[in-house]
Amino acid sequence: MLEVEMKFPVRDFATVESRLAEANARRISTRQDVDQYFNAPDRDFARTDEALRIRRIGSANFVTYKGPKRDTQTKTRTEIEVPLAEGAATAEAFAKLLTHLGYRPVAVVQKQRRIYHLERGTFSLEVSLDQVQGLGHFVEIEILAPKERLEDARRVVQELATALGLTTSERRSYLELLLEAQGKL
Repeated sequence: MLEVEMKFPVRDFATVESRLAEANARRISTRQDVDQYFNAPDRDFARTDEALRIRRIGSANFVTYKGPKRDTQTKTRTEIEVPLAEGAATAEAFAKLLTHLGYRPVAVVQKQRRIYHLERGTFSLEVSLDQVQGLGHFVEIEILAPKERLEDARRVVQELATALGLTTSERRSYLELLLEAQGKL
């Protein structure tokens, strides 16, 4: 599956939430994500446009690999996510495992996320309203799609962005934005 995503910086969420309500989007959760990113011992993920992270959502843990972006308009990329056992001890142990294998911690991205769900055609979309520590407010629109439906998925994401009044897309990841804001890029 491919993650087809677009992200937009916004001043606040009021207008987007109003338009989501008009589109009959359903709010499905509010959560805090803590993402710890790592760089590889054999290549620089910043140069290869890849990412490896441990994500904590409450007590849940996931390890995620993201491949390079596939186009210039969206953030379409391969995403492989594997759940880990729950709890802080598991996340810490997995981080230790990675460092023993030569992976280096890069940064931690923290965000408060409100997630909405809606359907467009045959696609199920997720719209996330993210307040990212140190960066501000962002809206992400995402579809998981098979490779053969990539063009349709891109079109649906772009159409929803327009319907929500989102115009200025940001292709850099939160990690890239944070490292830039900290003067590390």
